[in-house]
Amino acid sequence: MTKKPVSCDFMEKEPRRITDTHLIDHDGIVKKGDFLINNEGTYSVSKGHEDVIETIDGSNRLITRSLQNWHTHLAMILNRSMGEGLPLMEWLEKSIFPLEKNITPELIEIGTRAAAAELISTGTTFACDMYFHPDIIGKVLSDSGLRAIVCGPITDFPDASNHTEGDTLKKVQNLISENKGSKNKVEYGIGTHSVYACSEETLCKASEISRRTGCTLSIHTSETRKEVADCHAETGMYPIEYLDSIDYFTEGTVCAHCGWVTKKEMRILATHEAHAVHCPISNQKLACGGTMSYPAMKEAGVDIRLGTDGAASNNSLDLRAEAKAASIIQKHDHWDARVLNPLETWKIATKDSLDWITWDINNIRMRPYGKNGERLLSNLIYSGTNCLDVFVDGNALRRDGITLSIDEEQAALELELATLDYYSQI
Repeated sequence: MTKKPVSCDFMEKEPRRITDTHLIDHDGIVKKGDFLINNEGTYSVSKGHEDVIETIDGSNRLITRSLQNWHTHLAMILNRSMGEGLPLMEWLEKSIFPLEKNITPELIEIGTRAAAAELISTGTTFACDMYFHPDIIGKVLSDSGLRAIVCGPITDFPDASNHTEGDTLKKVQNLISENKGSKNKVEYGIGTHSVYACSEETLCKASEISRRTGCTLSIHTSETRKEVADCHAETGMYPIEYLDSIDYFTEGTVCAHCGWVTKKEMRILATHEAHAVHCPISNQKLACGGTMSYPAMKEAGVDIRLGTDGAASNNSLDLRAEAKAASIIQKHDHWDARVLNPLETWKIATKDSLDWITWDINNIRMRPYGKNGERLLSNLIYSGTNCLDVFVDGNALRRDGITLSIDEEQAALELELATLDYYSQI
């Protein structure tokens, strides 16, 4: 059973009361009792007489901050499970690039809506996206009630709409200007694809626009050994060194993957307050041979986030699965079971979240949760459960396991029908 989507362009004034429940905030301490979940990411203990939107029985719920997905290509859910088992470049050249030549705004709208439904159903309320037609992606995400930074992708070869780098930069600048100062939860940025897909001139143009407008820069960097080797052969520098040498970085630049990074480059990232986004599942699935070194990044003072990458290379947009994979691969790679314990992992996965999620703790995967709930966080990360409620900016995007801001059944059907036609084009 689904409910019709509801408008999310408003904000409720009163909080929600959740009774007889468990709550874990950024400190990792399990609190039990009755709580008021307020707008703007705050909570307080309920005394039972406050004015509230509704009172929810929380006896089967765990309340946490929402997950934050810092690297996505949302509309690539259209390509989920295509080219399975192929190495990276063969996967791109045989499965992805041929299809993207024929992608349309209508397909991107359908794919993004399905991706937004998946984010909501798995407890994520923010995505940093990079894909074609950012205007359409931004509108779909805004309509769904999610938060996002939508970065228009820039390359030196024509994009899916046959736009050149100059055309695309101009379009993205217009989006940034139109959105500036608005109260929309969706912002726009510039997604310079990579050092191998963008010339120095293109990278510098994008950086100048970021400085002038204050928008976010996003880039794939040091994802593969070949990318790193090619950059060094051409410039005498590794990718992050090279970007630094041309004064590319602006505050808060989002650097996806960072799987092959030197300690010098880590210090560069820290100096620029860049976000290094760990995408362990995509890196492993595409056999990149390297994933981010969390201990070294942490020692260098780099701000680390988690991202799923697109559903084409990951199959999933569930950031809980990414959090589990991140924790496990770091323990494995560094021969140290203490690396990325559950609390540290959860802090990275939910960092800066202003929103609230509730999870079903009666699900068998969450049992046993212990006398004082001390096992709840570990169970949530490593075992999983169902997402019951999603509250963004005071609005309920999901309640009792049903998404309200998107008709999930309709989104799934549209995705199925669209991909049948899409696949027939290759």
